[in-house]
Amino acid sequence: MRFRPCIDIHNGKVKQIVGGSLKDERDQAEENFVSERSAAFYADMFRRDNLKGGHMILLNPPSSPYFEADRQQAAEALAVWPGGLQIGGGVTADNASSYIKAGASHVVVTSYVFKDGQVQWENLEKLADAVGAGHVVLDVSCRKKDGKYYIVTDRWQKFTKVQLGEEILYWMKEYCDEFLVHGVDVEGKSAGIEEGLVEMLAGVQGIPITYAGGISSLDELECFRRVSGGRLDFTIGSALDLYGGDIPYDEVKNYSAGTAR
Repeated sequence: MRFRPCIDIHNGKVKQIVGGSLKDERDQAEENFVSERSAAFYADMFRRDNLKGGHMILLNPPSSPYFEADRQQAAEALAVWPGGLQIGGGVTADNASSYIKAGASHVVVTSYVFKDGQVQWENLEKLADAVGAGHVVLDVSCRKKDGKYYIVTDRWQKFTKVQLGEEILYWMKEYCDEFLVHGVDVEGKSAGIEEGLVEMLAGVQGIPITYAGGISSLDELECFRRVSGGRLDFTIGSALDLYGGDIPYDEVKNYSAGTAR
């Protein structure tokens, strides 16, 4: 169980947002925190603390006028810590290798692989061929509908027809190195973890999984450790004091070293 840091970039700034509020129209989102610091500032902090495997996500779509500003922020962060960060947002088989060459350890992909409500296995194969499965993280973030978890795409705005469960994860793990899973309904709300989702993910063996969503306190982090059995990595966004929250970064980062309470 390791802490994986995150850097979310929206409209050219490092932000923490309420996950389900993100809209392509006029690049809107309900904001929890907007930083005056650059993505490179946070990347350098994580480098100094040797927190590898964090993800940096460009939240604007490629069609947005802000997308190039997002990319510039990301490029500066990757230059600060080559090999230390993963990157996602608009990644396809055509541009994935450019991000790896720029210093990303992995590319994080959702919408390119999940289109028209289904898994696009051909695109998944193209992506793995382009950069190697060892450089691919599949973001299978999900929302609950009719009592089941479904993978969502396009900045978590669209439900797919793909139910998230052990079977689909076992099918897809041959094409990637890790999974990233946001519990979108609790993301950015500091409202507690999705316990059912965490329990299901903890049962998947043979591939690293990072969970995000709802960890709002050190007590909640201990709850996550208990529910997951320590078998999942985790990330914390808006609840972290780096991003305006109350959880001390200096304490959470010690989970990677195994020294936390």
